[in-house]
Amino acid sequence: MAEKQMGQTFDKLARDIQESLLEGYSEKFKSEFLNPKNIGKIEDPDCCVSITGVCGDTIEMSLSIDKGRISDIKFMTDGCGATISCASFVTRTAKGKSIEEALLITQDDVDRYFEGLPDEHKHCAKLAVMTLTAALEQYVGKSGE
Repeated sequence: MAEKQMGQTFDKLARDIQESLLEGYSEKFKSEFLNPKNIGKIEDPDCCVSITGVCGDTIEMSLSIDKGRISDIKFMTDGCGATISCASFVTRTAKGKSIEEALLITQDDVDRYFEGLPDEHKHCAKLAVMTLTAALEQYVGKSGE
């Protein structure tokens, strides 16, 4: 009985900490943070880029391109929750798009989707978009598309 009660107390504490960390963020941000998409690496990608941002967070993106469209895209990061959320959103948004369409994704698009990122995390949106752009530029440079 005491173990069950201790487990429930621990679960409540964990939820309380999580809620306090996410306080002030939009529901969209919270959802992306709690359920990030496209985490991982693509085996034998058409392009793969790793960029470290001003805060020290690194995002690596790997892409598969088929007939000028992003058929698959994955990311890995050692970054904070905002970096994870931004990279998840950017990869979800880019997947299925043409190279030209994906290059139109901006830091402002990320900020708008999340209904405004705190100033101290706006650079996370920039890092995610920069990484996508660099990967696409690498692909275009290699393939000549």
